[in-house]
Amino acid sequence: MSQKISTAVINRLPRYYRYLGDLHDEGVTKISSKELAERMNLTASQIRQDLNCFGGFGQQGYGYRVDYLLEEIANILGINNRYKSILIGCGKLGHALVNRITFTKRGFDLIGIFDNDPKVVGTVVGGHTIRDITELEEFCLENKPEAAFLALPREVAPETAAKLEKLGIKGFWNFSSGYIVLENKDIPVENVHLGDSLMSLSCRMKTIK
Repeated sequence: MSQKISTAVINRLPRYYRYLGDLHDEGVTKISSKELAERMNLTASQIRQDLNCFGGFGQQGYGYRVDYLLEEIANILGINNRYKSILIGCGKLGHALVNRITFTKRGFDLIGIFDNDPKVVGTVVGGHTIRDITELEEFCLENKPEAAFLALPREVAPETAAKLEKLGIKGFWNFSSGYIVLENKDIPVENVHLGDSLMSLSCRMKTIK
């Protein structure tokens, strides 16, 4: 992507991928921006503007080929890159992430899980044996993971992230409920705040009569 794409557009791309995947599974071969907009609760002009950021992909009077657009958005999202990834923290949240998310379908290969709880270390989750956090540096130097998923307490997240940055991590998925600050400001950090989402729902419900 040569031009700077807004965060709002990037955040909508997984929705496009999900909806197009459903269409593909339903046997739909082509769809107009209007029809896709109705399914996604967007406007047709919004969809065209978003896709035009990457080249458009449609034909006037025909619409979009579902299989082609699905493949192109997968390429834009980097789903086929299969970034080597590690999970730090395997309490209840960490277990849920491993057991409920198919990482490989979303562009990531989980290659290691780490925790500091002796009761957890050595147990198996999702086919992975949980390693002691003291093995983290050696593991990273040997296996060179590119992404880290943080499901650990907020008070230790900044220090852990800084260490991981120095070990070559190029992207963070942060569930620690706090923000992390990195030396390299270009490294992407996705901060996931489940409580914030719930409060947003509360705010939106206030408007319902």
